[in-house]
Amino acid sequence: MDRFGNLLDRPRLYHNIDGLGELGGSIMCLGLALLLWLLTHSPADSVWHRTSFFVFVSLMLLIHYGTKAVKTRITYPRTGFVEYRKPFRTQAIAAALGALTTVGLAIGFRRHWDFSALGSLAGLAFAAACGYHFAKAVRWKWVIVGAMAVASLAIAFLPADVLGALGSDPSEAADRARLGGIILLSLMADGILLLISGGISFWLYLCHTQAPAREGQ
Repeated sequence: MDRFGNLLDRPRLYHNIDGLGELGGSIMCLGLALLLWLLTHSPADSVWHRTSFFVFVSLMLLIHYGTKAVKTRITYPRTGFVEYRKPFRTQAIAAALGALTTVGLAIGFRRHWDFSALGSLAGLAFAAACGYHFAKAVRWKWVIVGAMAVASLAIAFLPADVLGALGSDPSEAADRARLGGIILLSLMADGILLLISGGISFWLYLCHTQAPAREGQ
């Protein structure tokens, strides 16, 4: 059974063997945190509100092609190129959950629901996802996952005025401002922890793997 479990974990292990999966996640979290900060603390007619969609798309493209470039130049020459098939069921479930979340948020904001607890639950869910994709294959990363969970709970207990000041301007509704603060701090905390974990993995990868010597040398 242990041998069979190792075979199942191999795609996750190889995908993040160099830590680039976590580094990409770190750039995404920190980039979104910066974009959220700019959007919530700038006038409605600022350039950030007009170009936020293009900034988001540019960030995603930077992560995708930047990661691909590093893998092509560093990872693949050392460990080879392996492409695993991604199950359609996983993609369909992720798309459905994303659509349901978007609809739920739209309805909730119209009816003035308090989503402040949702930010913490999202942080815990993100920590669980990182545990499944990263820590299940590399045991020491459970420390990072635990730190993510603790950070999510700690952020939820911060004073409402502190979260509101971080999340938006004073004219915004209190519950939305608090939710914005929770999301902002959660993105920053998760981004920093992923940066640490991915950086360690990348450093260990460079130390323990070498590109094969070229023939004739």
